[in-house]
Amino acid sequence: MYAFIWRKLPFGLVGKLTGSVLLVAAAVALLWYVAFPWAEPLLPFDDVQVESGVPAETGGGGDPVTGETPVGEDHELPYDTDQNNPAPSSPSR
Repeated sequence: MYAFIWRKLPFGLVGKLTGSVLLVAAAVALLWYVAFPWAEPLLPFDDVQVESGVPAETGGGGDPVTGETPVGEDHELPYDTDQNNPAPSSPSR
C-alpha cells in the first residue's frame, strides 16, 4: 500500500517527500479534530475516582466535607507500618 502511494505521488523525490509529509499531516489532523473528539465520550479516561483508604463513616476520623484527616499522635493508621519496614540485617558472606 505504501509503495503504491509512493509511486502515485508526483514531481520526483522532492514532490514525493512533500506529498508524504502532507498526507501524514492530513491524517493526524483528521484524527485530532474528528476521530478523537468523537471517541472521547466513549473512553473512560476522565472517569477517575480517588478514594481514601478508610471512609469517614467507618471511623476513619476524616472530615466528611473536605476529606482531610487529623494530624497528631491520636491518629490511628488502618495498617501496620512495621510490616513494610523490617529490621536491618547484616549481610551474610
